[in-house]
Amino acid sequence: MTRLFKFTLSLLPWIPAFFCWVTTVDEVRVLEGGSITVPCRYDPQYANHVKYWCWGSMREFCSSLARTDETHPTNPTEDKVSIFDDPAQAVFTVTMNNLKEGESGWYMCGVELGNGWKPDDVAFTKVKVIHGMSVMNSVVSGEEGGTVAVECLYSERYRGSEKKWCRSGGWSSCLSTGSEGSYEDASVAISDDRTRAFTVTLKKLQMRDAGWYLCSAGQQQVPVQVQVTPRSSTTAESVTSPPTPGHSAVYVPPPKPITKESWNSHRQMLESVAVCSALMFLVGLAILARKLWILHKEYSVLRQVKEIEVRFPDNPGNVSDLQNAPIVFHNKETKNTHLY
Repeated sequence: MTRLFKFTLSLLPWIPAFFCWVTTVDEVRVLEGGSITVPCRYDPQYANHVKYWCWGSMREFCSSLARTDETHPTNPTEDKVSIFDDPAQAVFTVTMNNLKEGESGWYMCGVELGNGWKPDDVAFTKVKVIHGMSVMNSVVSGEEGGTVAVECLYSERYRGSEKKWCRSGGWSSCLSTGSEGSYEDASVAISDDRTRAFTVTLKKLQMRDAGWYLCSAGQQQVPVQVQVTPRSSTTAESVTSPPTPGHSAVYVPPPKPITKESWNSHRQMLESVAVCSALMFLVGLAILARKLWILHKEYSVLRQVKEIEVRFPDNPGNVSDLQNAPIVFHNKETKNTHLY
């Protein structure tokens, strides 16, 4: 019991670190040559602490890349690494630009506690710098008769490759930028910035334009879904008037899916609650063990008093006087003479 109580007391200086926390996203993917911005959320109790961003999978061997206590000015759009703290929102953000494939790996958001009793509070995220293509939005929507833009991103090695926009399942429909890096007709315009993105603009949208398309650079492809909604007047008429045979149903966009980031946020919150609950239970158990140990000591004293009462049944005085009177044995002979 005593050992358990002492062990629990030794954990008390660490309990505030568990009640406070730092969280971030589990993984970030970016095309080579691109940029990332990583949010690191922290407990409001850490508002005045130094925040930092470092590269490494172990807290003790993490190479510092940026700190909030650095005095030189930062520029998130130009600096290789920059850090910005917003105590009002309890979040600091890290921006990294022009990432290379060799910079893939584990990174760490950290809050410096400056206390030898407990380590810094940190959270890890994995950054993957990849080759290939991606899109800003895999599903885009526009109104009939209007325009919609699709931004197709590519890694640095495809900068000089030919860019194409194709309807899925029909390669004969592919439109290419050619050597000039651009294409335009009455319904489609393609513009390549020759750095890491090309933009496809669909003009004068018609309902038949809805469907799946492909952004292409070199041998890389990424799918995009284009959705076309009826004109506002047509939509209003469809809502106020009952449907008649032969008319198309009003388009209803699908519900927003649960994203990995939202699930990770809920999971991290549940993990924090579980850790705090376990610690509170452990502290309560230690307090209960301490109380039981005190009761055990009191019971031992009462049992010794009962034994004295049994050995001295003819004591004319009050039992409470006997309980309160100290008995001192100077040596073995005196002890034997007194008892017998």
